[in-house]
Amino acid sequence: MSILALIVLTVVSTAIVWAGSRLLDTASQRLALYYGLPAVVQGAVIVAIGSSFPELASVVLAVLIHGTFDLGVGTIVGSAIFNILVIPAVAALTRSPLRVNRAVVYKEAQFYMLSIAVLLLTFSFGVIYNTNGSTSVSEIGRPLALIPLAVYGLYLFIQYQDIVDYEPPINTETIVISREWLRLAVALVLIVIAVEGLIRAALGFGELFDSPEFIWGLVIVAAGTSLPDAIMSVRAAARDEGDVSLANVLGSNTFDLLVALPVGVMLVGTVTVDYALAVPMMGVLTLATIILFTLMRTDLAITRREAWVLAGSYGLFVVWIAIETVGLVDTLPGV
Repeated sequence: MSILALIVLTVVSTAIVWAGSRLLDTASQRLALYYGLPAVVQGAVIVAIGSSFPELASVVLAVLIHGTFDLGVGTIVGSAIFNILVIPAVAALTRSPLRVNRAVVYKEAQFYMLSIAVLLLTFSFGVIYNTNGSTSVSEIGRPLALIPLAVYGLYLFIQYQDIVDYEPPINTETIVISREWLRLAVALVLIVIAVEGLIRAALGFGELFDSPEFIWGLVIVAAGTSLPDAIMSVRAAARDEGDVSLANVLGSNTFDLLVALPVGVMLVGTVTVDYALAVPMMGVLTLATIILFTLMRTDLAITRREAWVLAGSYGLFVVWIAIETVGLVDTLPGV
């Protein structure tokens, strides 16, 4: 495919993700309202899992249809970096300052940090126990994939404990629950179609520029699949629901790291990850998380100035990846 065709495919696929995301946002809000969930749980579980569906779809489609796992890893890590730096920045610029309570800072953010450590530990086990003895390749099988899945089970248990004693406010709005589930299903179908387009565009750009598919997943597919998170978080911020906005970001990333990647492994049995390329990106993700956590903890709010710090940090990340891809610097092995 020509570069123009790849750009058109990327733009059209992104537009379809956007349309599906709007449906997903409406359905998720009304389902959470119907079932009477607390705001933090609504953002961290219901909305987060729904908005993480594109990342999950990218891993499943990349593995089953295109036979590549590195693209899925790049998408998950790139999406997590985008979510942590760009979405809170845009949300805070929409509603400044973007206020957050201690539950988001001390439970959601810290558990998300734990999820990064668990995934990195899983990758490391894959290097230690791989069959060819290479220190640059992580070989992950189903037993190792159970580690992050088990930790996500713990996360859901903690969220359940928050719901047990919660008394939801009386809901006077009439909600046709079957219609909302149908709306949710239509949204998910649209998103799957769009993600397949983004994956094909990323693979095409990789062939065209003779660069690793991991890098294109890190930027193109990651940004496109992060649209649902962005739309939901920004709309929550506009409603002055800072807790839902940031809990969605952190819960979505937790789901991506602990569920989306392991699901790909469970489907095919064994996958390999370029450890030398994945670990530096996990380091960038850790740094981005520290920046967001620091800004959230300051007065339990993100101000307009702090929003620009987050956006600028992502800009530096994109510039770094760009100059890596064209070969001006060489800090990532194999790029």
